[in-house]
Amino acid sequence: MEPIIEFTNVSKQLKGFAIENMNLRVNKGFVTGFIGANGAGKSTTIKLMMNLLRPDAGEVRMFGLDYATHEKVIKERIGFVYDGNVFYEGMNLKDIQRIVGPAYKRWDDALFRRYVEQFELPLNKAIKTFSKGMQMKASLALALSHRAELIIMDEPTAGLDPIFRRELLDMLQEIMLDGERTIFFSTHITSDLDRIADYIAFIKNGELMFNQSIHDVEENYGLVKGTVDLLDRDTEKLFVHVNRTQAGFEALTSNVREAGIVFGESALIEKTSLEDIMYYSKRSDVHV
Repeated sequence: MEPIIEFTNVSKQLKGFAIENMNLRVNKGFVTGFIGANGAGKSTTIKLMMNLLRPDAGEVRMFGLDYATHEKVIKERIGFVYDGNVFYEGMNLKDIQRIVGPAYKRWDDALFRRYVEQFELPLNKAIKTFSKGMQMKASLALALSHRAELIIMDEPTAGLDPIFRRELLDMLQEIMLDGERTIFFSTHITSDLDRIADYIAFIKNGELMFNQSIHDVEENYGLVKGTVDLLDRDTEKLFVHVNRTQAGFEALTSNVREAGIVFGESALIEKTSLEDIMYYSKRSDVHV
């Protein structure tokens, strides 16, 4: 599969925070959900992808190219979707179209108008009058109108109402149908990824914990429930974190198959959610 984003041993030291030796690969034609708690390093990783930050060590390649010699070409092929207004508040979409369009070789005015109509956006109203959802739609319309091959979304659904969040996910599914676009979707609202993600990359405290297909995540991770007498030094090695209660224990495993062999009928093994994986991993220093 063709890699669109490649991090090779990337490190970046910031004040009180660091990304260490990150190896990340995002393949063409898929939606990769990027999850992690607030402050885990999602935005820093995206800034490295956008060349807004440069790594202290390692290499970032986009579309097989490096920023040192191909920055303009790379940025022509990326659309960044944000939830806020980065333009002057008094500007409207006509103004923005006039300014942004000439900056891209593949900008298509007709396509922009089509998305503005599809998203039901007013052309002549100031951006400051737009709701958060409307600003998100405007940002997406701009990204699609220069035919971006990679769409990077940083917490796009934070603060949106459930109806618009669902509409946005439907839009993303629609634009992925031709298989030519790739979406990198950073969020801490993991339920948004259940319907659209093909891969999940999970970051914790600047460390990439895993980057797996959503199928593999569902197959490998599970919640194990049982009585505390099942726990000992060896069985606890199967778990990311164990939560003990008066009624028994509940624990996250990253190896459902092995847990099934060890516990058999003695314990209950349930499917888990991305939110469970984040929750239990946050409470543990064990690498998952």
